[in-house]
Amino acid sequence: MSTYFSPDFLQFFKELAANNHKEWFDENRKRYETVVKKPFEVFVQHAIDEMAKLDPRLSELDPKKCIFRINRDIRFSKDKAPYKLNRSAAISVGGRNDMIEPGIYFEIGPEHVRFYTGVYSPDKDSLMKVRKHIASNLKEFSSVITDKEFEKIWGEIQGDKNKIIDKSLKGPAETQALLYNKNFYVYCTYKAELVHGPILQEMAKAYKAAQPFMNFMASALKN
Repeated sequence: MSTYFSPDFLQFFKELAANNHKEWFDENRKRYETVVKKPFEVFVQHAIDEMAKLDPRLSELDPKKCIFRINRDIRFSKDKAPYKLNRSAAISVGGRNDMIEPGIYFEIGPEHVRFYTGVYSPDKDSLMKVRKHIASNLKEFSSVITDKEFEKIWGEIQGDKNKIIDKSLKGPAETQALLYNKNFYVYCTYKAELVHGPILQEMAKAYKAAQPFMNFMASALKN
């Protein structure tokens, strides 16, 4: 087991939470580069290497295409704090902007370590593709989301629901109520201290358990 992050990784974000402004960040920029940014980049590369053992298409993925900026998008937010209080990345065939191949999104900070996968906030056409694919493959979908290891790690499918859906889906929806969902994602949460433990091993275990679900959603979005 490799330790990627020093104790100051989490401490940096605890202090940032109380000093979330440019002046403090600029004063601590070298510290950020040393204890947060560079270690996280190393971790993401190792995570890509580990996930590529399960999906070889990830082997050439550039970590820079996976890692999200620490800067928050505050244009439409009432909260004008400029920095996120965690580091996050998405390992997927197309990197962080991949809208076709669901991968694993993760965020690491002092509140928790959390992994996500699935389809989140799809456009109208993509949502219909997912719903139609589920409706046409009800048994397969049910088998995927009720797999013991999947349920143990990821739990239930999350997402807001529509009250009304296309007439063609009402029949299948009597069997599978998740057809009303507007999102189809799952997540699992761990204590923040996992950053100093077997975080990569836990991620690989979660990724493996989610592969049938990710493949199902990818098939839907490609149709």
